Amino acid sequence: MELQPYLFFTGNCEEALNFYKKVFGGEITQLSRFKDAPPDPDQPRSPADDQRIMHATFTSPDFSFMASDARPGKEYGEGPISLSLGLSDVDVAQRVFDGLAQGGSVEMPLDDTFWGAKFGMLTDKYGIDWMVNCQLEGASVN
Repeated sequence: MELQPYLFFTGNCEEALNFYKKVFGGEITQLSRFKDAPPDPDQPRSPADDQRIMHATFTSPDFSFMASDARPGKEYGEGPISLSLGLSDVDVAQRVFDGLAQGGSVEMPLDDTFWGAKFGMLTDKYGIDWMVNCQLEGASVN
C-alpha cells in the first residue's frame, strides 16, 4: 500500500508543477488536460477550462505526488494537512525551504529545534502547506 498526496489547484496547476520542478529537480511524468476527456453533458466546459490540468503526476528523485486543477466552480479552503519533507542535508533543506518560500508566507523560519533538527513551516505561493525537517547528524531524537 502506498499513500500518494493529491494536490488541487485553482487554474494554475501547470504553473505550480513547473515551480516544483525548479525547487525539487523533478519532472512532470504524466499530464492530461480537461480537453482530453470525453465531453460531459451535465458539466459543459468553456474553451479556457479545456486547457486546465485534469490529472498530472510529478516525480522527483525522492518522492512523487499527483495534481490537478479543481473542477470549475470548486473552491478549497485552508485544510488540516501539510506536506512534510524529511531531509538529512542542511544545505539541501535550506535550498528547498527558500525555494518553496518564494512568493509564499513563512510561518516558522527554518531553524534549530529542541529535537535536534532544523525545522520550518511555510505556505507556498499556491496555498500548499509544507513542513521541512532536517535531522542534524549526531543529534538524538527525543
